[in-house]
Amino acid sequence: MSELAFASATELAAKIRSKEISAEELLELYLQRVDKYNPELNAIVVDIRDAAIERARAIDAALARGDDPGPFAGVPMTVKESYNVAGTPTTWGNPDWKDNVPTEDAESVKKLKSIGVNIFGKTNVPLSLADFQSYNDIYGTTNNPYDHERIPGGSSGGSAAALAAGLTGIETGSDIGGSIRNPAHFCGIFGHKPTYNLLWMRGHTPPGDIRSSSDISVIGPMARSAHDLETALRAMAGPDEIVARGFQLNLPEWGERRLADLKVAVWRNDEQAPVSTETEARVSMVAQALRDAGASVDDDARPDFASAHSHDTYQDLLQATMAMRMPDDDYDSLKAYVDQLDPNDQSAGAKVLRAQVSSFKDWGSANEARHQLRWRWHEFFNQYDILLTPMMATPAFKHDHRKFGERTIMVDNEERPYFEQVFWAGLTGVAFLPSTVIPTGLTEDGLPIGVQIVSAEYNDLITIGIAQELEAAGFTFTPPPNYLDD
Repeated sequence: MSELAFASATELAAKIRSKEISAEELLELYLQRVDKYNPELNAIVVDIRDAAIERARAIDAALARGDDPGPFAGVPMTVKESYNVAGTPTTWGNPDWKDNVPTEDAESVKKLKSIGVNIFGKTNVPLSLADFQSYNDIYGTTNNPYDHERIPGGSSGGSAAALAAGLTGIETGSDIGGSIRNPAHFCGIFGHKPTYNLLWMRGHTPPGDIRSSSDISVIGPMARSAHDLETALRAMAGPDEIVARGFQLNLPEWGERRLADLKVAVWRNDEQAPVSTETEARVSMVAQALRDAGASVDDDARPDFASAHSHDTYQDLLQATMAMRMPDDDYDSLKAYVDQLDPNDQSAGAKVLRAQVSSFKDWGSANEARHQLRWRWHEFFNQYDILLTPMMATPAFKHDHRKFGERTIMVDNEERPYFEQVFWAGLTGVAFLPSTVIPTGLTEDGLPIGVQIVSAEYNDLITIGIAQELEAAGFTFTPPPNYLDD
């Protein structure tokens, strides 16, 4: 039955609709796998199976009546722990929030339920969603299903691990610094970071009825197939109720376009965040597949800005946004410390600290620089349809729970700063661009590597459509061998 466990959500829903399997039987299959494999993986950390069993029976009854519960009717689903699901804790891995139990689903959860998914659990995250790894003092550490000594990514690490291990049918994550995209890369699945504010984030917030959207941050789908990304995105996308009074969603469609029609730019590596030879080769592999399909591929095209300027702008905005999540006392202590810094200290660490407590004037300057970048990208994508880039410097690395300042990663035997890797997420994230990560197969060590497909704002269905074409050409999810049932 492992073949069924690793099927796409689209395929699973089709089997339920054709009565090859009932929603209740499919849920039971996944629950059996969770009981067997999750103790060693620790991807699913909140269990709501009793409610899911009742919902599965209701979906089966609806189908028997001839009703249509939606395109994902009966597909068992887990969601990232940071989403509100009524009656379950939403802690963001923070022990101070362990008693936060919302009474209402996040708006995106409501939309996903409206197309038939059956949510039976929630998946692990790092503390405050602020790491490439997924561990915290409430739920413990999540492992990579391809190698338990390695990380699954973060902050949607539990989401990616559960999908890759065949423990759930589809997932949804969030992303401010690659938190959808780097777990997709590390676990060999598909992930989509939408255009900023394309998906209403209400209910994916710290405790409290927060209505504002966090800068840069987005929510988006994760799956074992690019076709699932499209269905989930279409369900979740759309303006909030106020904006909807005057605006309607009208995304450009991939439709009947062909890969041969594309103008493709390729950004294989950058001195700001060097990637391994192996990772760079995977970007070249995808570029060659597009070239073989008839696309025009340009290895030298770049938008009109320096990568260092883009990264500095991203860091200024990212650090200020992340610092908003700090408790007031911690923030006040940080501000007092920054006030004591030597004005001549322009080290990377000092710049990060200053950005975390930046004045509105300084933030406003960074915001203007960001919008200048958006226009440069707009001009670039008037000439090119998509850009290919790496997602992270290397395949999944081993767990490292030391303090952030003590961590490093090895890139082709060179020791590099740990958070340097956020460059590839920030390059596109700071400018609100959509990007879809696709798997490119396993390394000789059996570890996945992903590649990022980027396009202009609101071209979400374009990057997903290209991902679908590449999936059909062989860039598919590969199950981890140790999770294939005999």
